[in-house]
Amino acid sequence: MLFKLILSLTLALLAVLFVVQNVAVVEVRFLLWDLHMTLSLLMFLLFGCGVIVGWLLHSYWVYRRKAAITSEGRRDAAYEAEKNEPLPPRSGV
Repeated sequence: MLFKLILSLTLALLAVLFVVQNVAVVEVRFLLWDLHMTLSLLMFLLFGCGVIVGWLLHSYWVYRRKAAITSEGRRDAAYEAEKNEPLPPRSGV
């Protein structure tokens, strides 16, 4: 518990130092917009966008994996049902 507290305080201190050292205002041009913001705010916004994109991609990957497992289970169940089904009688040849 104490380790987590110390780690959290250290990360918070580093974040504050980052903000204090990057207070220069920069101009951001994107498509038709011109924005003026501090460099630290811009970097935090880009980091947040990266976290959101990563979360969405991970969610999609988990969804695809569950769908693949479910379809494999259905295929296995159909195979087992077919395997256990008695064969029709053969006609004389």
